[in-house]
Amino acid sequence: MASAMKIVFALLTFVTVGMIIGAMFQLAFIHKLEDSYGIIHWDNDEEAEILRLGYVKPEVISWSPRIIVLHNFLSTEECDYLRAIALPRLQTSTVVDAKTGKGIKSNVRTSSGMFLSLEERKYPMVQAIEKRISVYSQVPVENGELIQVLRYEKHQFYKPHHDYFSDAFNLKRGGQRVATILMYLSDDVEGGETYFPMAGTGECSCGGKVVKGLSVKPIKGDAVLFWSMGLDGQSDPNSLHGGCEVLAGEKWSATKWMRQRPSS
Repeated sequence: MASAMKIVFALLTFVTVGMIIGAMFQLAFIHKLEDSYGIIHWDNDEEAEILRLGYVKPEVISWSPRIIVLHNFLSTEECDYLRAIALPRLQTSTVVDAKTGKGIKSNVRTSSGMFLSLEERKYPMVQAIEKRISVYSQVPVENGELIQVLRYEKHQFYKPHHDYFSDAFNLKRGGQRVATILMYLSDDVEGGETYFPMAGTGECSCGGKVVKGLSVKPIKGDAVLFWSMGLDGQSDPNSLHGGCEVLAGEKWSATKWMRQRPSS
């Protein structure tokens, strides 16, 4: 019995160390991409353009939970393109029902939104965005769900929640959600910050209020990448996050969730 426990403990230690080493390599890779001169040394100019090397500036703002702000992640053209695709098809946003896996309306989330289709996923500009997400997150493109575009109008918000699933039904397609990227498509907005109440030890602004935690201001072209899974391979409760109330203007964003396995 004792020897069996030792083996289990050794395996858990090995997995944890592996996760930590993987995260360190990921950060090292991101810092390599952060080099403003990297585009000159990149072998493939087309690849460099897709990744926006020399433009994207990663900023690690939290290690637990892991949160990275990717400044200038999208071009103005890409932001406007996603908004143009979404505008005619916006519907009241829903949340995932744990029992059925279907979307249901809830006062937890008051925005409007839509998902890009499988056909739209093949568009060159969408493919470029998805490849960029994959490179910076180090999660394969095929493990990502379809991009969702959202619009938050005045007084709309998304209460703090977790992106990971706590039920078996939603885990059937692609496994657990491991990471999320939120891309900001507009900046003519007051409030509307992305709020992480369990991150940091200081205070921040959220919808005009001063609260404990960290928040990211929505700036057109920026993105925030965070992980719902900790270094131990378990769902991270500290990844709790929400969308603060919009006080003026409109907040447009695009979300992509990434899974353990291919989700399509």
